[in-house]
Amino acid sequence: MDYSTYLKNYPSKDGRFGRFGGAYLPDYLMAAMEEINNAYLTICHSSQFVSELRRIRKEFQGRPTPVYHCEKLSRKIGDGRCQIYLKREDLNHTGAHKLNHCMGEGLLAKFLGKKRIIAETGAGQHGVALATAAAFFGLECTIYMGAVDVAKQAPNVARMKILGTNVVSVEDGQKTLKEAVDAAFADYVENYKETIYCIGSVVGPHPFPMMVRDFQMVVGEEAREQFQEMMGFLPDVVTACVGGGSNSIGLFVPFLNDPVEIVGVEPMGRGEKLGDNAASMTYGEEGVMHGFNSIMLKDENGEPAPVYSIASGLDYQSVGPEHAFLREVGRVKYDVASDRDAVDAFFKLSRYEGIIPALESSHALAYAMRRAKVGDVGSILVNLSGRGDKDVDYVIEKYGYGEEFKDFD
Repeated sequence: MDYSTYLKNYPSKDGRFGRFGGAYLPDYLMAAMEEINNAYLTICHSSQFVSELRRIRKEFQGRPTPVYHCEKLSRKIGDGRCQIYLKREDLNHTGAHKLNHCMGEGLLAKFLGKKRIIAETGAGQHGVALATAAAFFGLECTIYMGAVDVAKQAPNVARMKILGTNVVSVEDGQKTLKEAVDAAFADYVENYKETIYCIGSVVGPHPFPMMVRDFQMVVGEEAREQFQEMMGFLPDVVTACVGGGSNSIGLFVPFLNDPVEIVGVEPMGRGEKLGDNAASMTYGEEGVMHGFNSIMLKDENGEPAPVYSIASGLDYQSVGPEHAFLREVGRVKYDVASDRDAVDAFFKLSRYEGIIPALESSHALAYAMRRAKVGDVGSILVNLSGRGDKDVDYVIEKYGYGEEFKDFD
């Protein structure tokens, strides 16, 4: 495949990445999606929109975020045979990559004359980012969050409420991300005329996988330029965690046409048993969920299966359709990291570099550490998609201060 023309060809006009993607919705919601799609295609070519978004990214978000060399951590692993670098999205305003697309979606809502924005959130970073965008643009905001995640991510719930957002705790089913998405969709069905649903990842019906990808590509565009300026060449491997897949697709796409290995890292959780992980690309099969066709984890009845991850932002049954496509054509590989791998990476980055990562990002870091120990490549660039403030209380409750993770073995 010629990746130099990739963005012109994918998605197709009907929102397809190969056979994945599309929009599987009731007819009356298809009109709302068409409205959003037409508005986005109009404003994304508007110099005023692009100029305003660039201003917001620079003056409000604090972009560009830096690329950082983990010199001490790299030295501890395999005697420095492989060097680990981080794209520091934890330094983006609100502490994660999520604000990159939320500010774009907020601008789109203003363009459409909407008064209200809604969304789901798992780890709470998307919720905080959208609450921030709502405050910035003067919009009403409602965030749906599974009750399990509300309890697990209390700091982010507090931040959303301080920003003036209505946080709805979802008590149905497993009380996690899928149920939060279901509740947000139900709200949108009832209120789509005055509301825009700002999906938090590269999932959902067209045009959301395309829109969120486009807003998140700033991550990979910056990282590619920064790494080349720093080193004079590109990294051997770029990697990021994959739940729905927004931070990873944002990093990956700008590198597609380069001689770079690209690896997405899924949550293996507690193990291979159904319900003990959220590794949809590893164990899933093709299916339609939340208005799009992709790869998903199914139970014996073909319904979305129970999923689990220590990282609330990764416990989703499906994955963005573009990820499914890039794996199918062989451009991107997908691997896994367990809860224990992620917690080990969480403590080691904290201790050796003074950076506390989000548990989501720790999955990608765990893969990079494993790969660096083998020493088969010279450099790995990890998207550190978020900071770990939100996870500290939970990690201490479950693992103390990490005494068992002290040593490299």
